[in-house]
Amino acid sequence: MTQHSSATLPAPLVLPTRASVGLWWGLVGVAAFSFTVPFTRVAVGGLSPLFIGSGRAVMAAVLAAVALAATRQRVPRGRQWTRLAVVGAGVVIGFPLLTSYALTTAPASHGAVVIALLPTATATTAVLRGHERPPVSFWVIAMVGALAAMGFASAQWGGLGQLRWSDLLLFGAVVAAAIGYAEGGLLARELGAWQTVSWALVLCSPLMVVLAVLSISHHAPSATGVQWAAFAYLGVVSMFLGFFAWYHGLAIGPMAHVSQVQLVQPVLSISWAALLLGEELTWTTVVGGLVVIACAGAAVRVRLGIPTLPGAGRGD
Repeated sequence: MTQHSSATLPAPLVLPTRASVGLWWGLVGVAAFSFTVPFTRVAVGGLSPLFIGSGRAVMAAVLAAVALAATRQRVPRGRQWTRLAVVGAGVVIGFPLLTSYALTTAPASHGAVVIALLPTATATTAVLRGHERPPVSFWVIAMVGALAAMGFASAQWGGLGQLRWSDLLLFGAVVAAAIGYAEGGLLARELGAWQTVSWALVLCSPLMVVLAVLSISHHAPSATGVQWAAFAYLGVVSMFLGFFAWYHGLAIGPMAHVSQVQLVQPVLSISWAALLLGEELTWTTVVGGLVVIACAGAAVRVRLGIPTLPGAGRGD
């Protein structure tokens, strides 16, 4: 949830540590999230997409409820519940379910490249949600990134205009997650970072339990040990523990620099797809991934006001 955007703005914490520590924590979180797409591809080999998308959320919600109760977190109030519903609809319901269905047919490396558009989409959503006025270059870069992702998806299936149903699901997952991340970033200023994700999981848990039961009633889960292990990872790490490392890194900061570590995630995901699943790295995957990632990085840096010239960007 996997997955975790540069536009996320957690509650500020003052921690007496070096900036490099924040980068390392951010990298740990990104490394954890990078297995989400490959492991989803593994899990759908034996489990239904509905069960994977809902079951992983139920598993994470149980852990979230325990963490919230153990640390005696303040219960959200009033309109915060509505905003949590928006977060949950995007990152607890939309992204997991849409990616699970998409990856029943799309290769993991293909999914990783399309989802690499997420930092750009989240930054764009955050700009619209926060009524920001970024320079024209931001919109140009965001558009180029979107076109590059669509062009890559089409080229993988034989030419321009050849998008498949799985691509539409992946783009839908990007939109859902971007909305959830942007709203969650604003809400995290009030509730705290991991607390926001945890409350969203708890809020959505009744619906996800119903979907999981519905899935089981139609098709009893039957999978290999490896597929069950992949499913467990998605629930415990991708939807819960990974957030702790990621948000801890952002809290230590500097946030503008730590957030850009997420650009490494699609590279890692594509690598895992090749190493663990034996997927072939085609030239379209490599070129498409590099272009989408480069656009995402440029869009994030322009929005944050970080110079893009060589040697720039030093300091907070």
